[in-house]
Amino acid sequence: MFVNTKKEKDTHPDRNGTALIGGVEYYVSGWIKETKSGDKWLSLAFKPKEQALSKPPSFSKDDEDQIPF
Repeated sequence: MFVNTKKEKDTHPDRNGTALIGGVEYYVSGWIKETKSGDKWLSLAFKPKEQALSKPPSFSKDDEDQIPF
């Protein structure tokens, strides 16, 4: 995990990186959280790289009538 140098909003992760778990590669995002007593901890989210790089949604012939151009 590395400091997210591209963070622009409070909702963006404080840390990011990658992980290999069970032969599957993941993007990892982390947010530094703080308890009421001041203790800090890291909340993590994992997203499979395959899912992040998946193909854009395809459209059927019926969807063509809904496209405004």
